[in-house]
This record gives sequence, structure tokens and C-alpha cells, in this order.
Amino acid sequence: MAKTKGVVAAGHELTVAAAAEILEDGGNAFDAALAGAFMTFVAEAVFASPGGGGFLMARRAGSGKAALFDFFVETPLRRRREDVAFFPIHADFGPAKQEFHIGQGSSATPGAIPGLFAIHDALCKLPMKRLVEPAVRAARAGFPLSEFQAYLFTVIAPILTASESVKRIFAPGGTLMREGETFRNEELGECLEWVAEDGARLFVDGDVGSAIVAEQLSGGGQLTLDDLARYRVALRDPLYWNHHGATVALNPPPAASGALIAYGLAYLEVIAKSGGAIDALALRRAMEAMNEARDRHGDELAGRLAGGRLAEELREARRHAAAYRGTTHVSVIDAEGNAAAVSLSNGEGNGFIVGRFGFMLNNMLGEADLASGGLDAWRAGTRLSSMMAPTIILEGDGTITALGSGGSNRIRSAILQVAANQLGRGMSLEEAVEAPRLHVERDGTLSFEPGLPAQAARAFAALGEKAHAWPERNLFFGGVHAARRDRKGGLEGAGDPRRRGLSRVV
Repeated sequence: MAKTKGVVAAGHELTVAAAAEILEDGGNAFDAALAGAFMTFVAEAVFASPGGGGFLMARRAGSGKAALFDFFVETPLRRRREDVAFFPIHADFGPAKQEFHIGQGSSATPGAIPGLFAIHDALCKLPMKRLVEPAVRAARAGFPLSEFQAYLFTVIAPILTASESVKRIFAPGGTLMREGETFRNEELGECLEWVAEDGARLFVDGDVGSAIVAEQLSGGGQLTLDDLARYRVALRDPLYWNHHGATVALNPPPAASGALIAYGLAYLEVIAKSGGAIDALALRRAMEAMNEARDRHGDELAGRLAGGRLAEELREARRHAAAYRGTTHVSVIDAEGNAAAVSLSNGEGNGFIVGRFGFMLNNMLGEADLASGGLDAWRAGTRLSSMMAPTIILEGDGTITALGSGGSNRIRSAILQVAANQLGRGMSLEEAVEAPRLHVERDGTLSFEPGLPAQAARAFAALGEKAHAWPERNLFFGGVHAARRDRKGGLEGAGDPRRRGLSRVV
């Protein structure tokens, strides 16, 4: 039997295939994660783009520590005071609609390409040209649009039809592409090939960077050459939290996710120590506590819980304006034990293709929390806070799990539940990912999936208007894609069915 080389979990079959191809070619987990990330720009374009940003949690084989590469977006260094192109659209989720803002003025400084090159320089084995090859092939040859991606096109249809440049790719002939039609983006394929040859500078003072600056200036945007040139990838120490004998490496501030997840885990520990069961009712209480911790009125409890260790992290995360939307995730562990968890986001895109390069810039300045305070609600030159939560769990016996999720503000509750299911409730990886989920909003509204124990379902139903029972599992509750290597070297993966996730052992 051939020796296994690794395991991949992601949100699209082409993303999984790209990472698997690189593992088969001798790449390590970090090579494979980058190949998967480039493929998300092509196959998961609603979620990810070279014009967005993200995070990678990395753990080298044999190390008890991890490192967090922060390449998330940053607010412009200066505000444009007049003629800012910034306007609302409504995404249609069926039962509910959500307002987003798009236009050139909605874009923050992108970090995706600098981030992927920083990771490559630090951790990878194979040349960048090899890592982009699967994505370039797919962009040029095209592929059948999946049912899930076609559905997402309809959700953000106003963005994908906002300009002639974006319609040319996503709605040729004026009609959004449908499931089964061949989606092709040759311009993006050529762009990725160029960036692999010329490096990240292509996105600063090269052709792509020049196009970004020119279109921002003429189209009502706020980014300048200084924004692109001064952007820096940040290498951060993770926020470590011990839970049921395992060390959980979480995304630290300015991201809000890590501190909130650690807070939820700490709350569950208090319940367990008092003899309570870690069930759906306990998870609901933990999520309510997380919401309190996210707001300032939770500072008193934050100061008491776990000796106050998380209070400063929560305060630091609050100092940064939030951008919590549109995310996808890739997890990879190789046979040696290198582990990578990479989360990426473009918001929903600003509605305009950069030059002839096949991608949109992000619309992260169109976040409701920012827009509600007006264009001056953000501080200049500041890394935005994110709910993205690439996570690595190191258990005492050497077992390692890499995981992360899409799902906007539901990411924190999705990761909390999967971690609790695996570490506190003894579930297998697949069981932990597929188990019914719940989520508590800041206003106390509880949403929950079917399949919960009868006692919990009855208790939730008794909440009346504050409870929303979903008829089936739904992408609303996130999409946790996870990879695991046990103490004997056995590999397994779990792609979240809520977002059509897949996994593959190579």
C-alpha cells in the first residue's frame, strides 16, 4: 500500500484537488494550503479573491507551538473627503435580506497576495509557479458551476451585476451563470501566472497595483500607492487556551474570534466543574456569555472568568473596527505532522473588476458596523478586526487537528461547538463537524438545527419569538472544514456538508 502523504478539507472539490495534487507532488502542508488558497480565488470567487485578505495558522511538525500569519485587510491611510463611491445593495437569503455596501470606496487595503508570499518564503518547499498551476488550469479551461456556487451567485446578484466589468465574468450576456454552466476566468488565470513569476510587487508598483490605484482615484475609491506599498503581513503569537488536556491555538487580537472562542471554552469548563453536562443548553449559555464578552458590559464577567486572562484580549479586539463577512477555509495536515489552517475573505466584492485581471477588490469598508457610523467610522491605517478563526488543536498524546470555518459572525459559535464536541464530548472528527448546531445573536435570538435532544428542543421552543428552529442543516451555521492526524500518524478529514465541504486523504 502506498504511503499516505496528507489530508485536505475544503469547501470545493477543485480546492481539495489542488491541495491534494501538491501533496502528491511532494509538497508539504503549507505548499498544499497555498495551492488550495489560490484555487479558492477561482472556484470560490464569492468568498475569496486576490483583492481580499485572510489568516493562516501554521504548526511545523514536531513543534508544540504554532504561528499566525495575519494578512487581513487594513483601512486606508487617508480618507477621501468627497465623491466617495459607496452605495448599498441587498443580498437575498430568501427569508431575510441583508444590506451591504459596495463601490470603489468600500475597499480596504488588500493583503492576500503579500500574505501568501510571506507564507511561501517562511514555510514552503515548492516554487510558487508550481503552487498556482492548478488554479491557472482551472481558470483557463473552465469547470461546471456547482449548485452551491450558483446559489451564492443569486444571493449577491446585485454585486455580480453592478458593473459591466463584473457582469462580463459572472453574468455574460446580462444573465447570471447557472448550475452546470462552464465558469471560466482566463484573465484571473493569467494574473495568477504573472504574480507567480513577478512576485507580490506586481500588486504594488506593477501592472495590477497601477490598475488598482488608477481605478480607485478615478472611480471614487480611497486607496493609494502608499496604502499598497506600506501594507505589511503580521506574524503573531497565537492565543493559546488549554481545554480538556489539549492546547488550542486561536487567532489573537486584533481578530475578535480567538478571545471569544477561548471565553466560550472557559465558560464550558466552569459548567463542567460544577457538575453540569456539556450539552446544547450549556452551549447556549456559553454563547450568551460570549456575546456579553464581545460588548463592554461583559467586562466584569471577563475580569472574573479564568482569572481575567482574556479581558485584555477582548478589550484589544474592540479597539479595531469589525469586518466579519464572506469567508472560506482550507485545512491541510501532511504525513510528517505539518499543519495549516487558512481562512480567506473578500467580503462579497466591491462590484468592479480590477483592470483586465479577473478579480474584485474587497468591500470590507461596507461592513454594517462601519457603514452605520458613516464613512468616518473607521480609524485610518488600522488592521480591521475579523471573526475568521483558523485554529490548531494540539492534544497531549500528539494528535493534531487543523480547522476553521466560514459563516460571518457564526464562525465563533461553529468553532466552539466543534472543539467542544471533539474534546469534551468524545466525538469523532466527522461527528463533531456534522452534529446539530445552534447560534445565539447579540439580541438573544437563538437559531438551532434539527436533531438536538428532545429536552433541548423543548427548552428552545419555549423561548417563543426568540427561538428560530431551522428545518434542516444550513450554511447559516458555518462551514467547518477540518483535518486530523492522530498519535499513530493516521489521517482523517471532514468537510462540512452545510457548505458542500469535502475532504480527501492523499
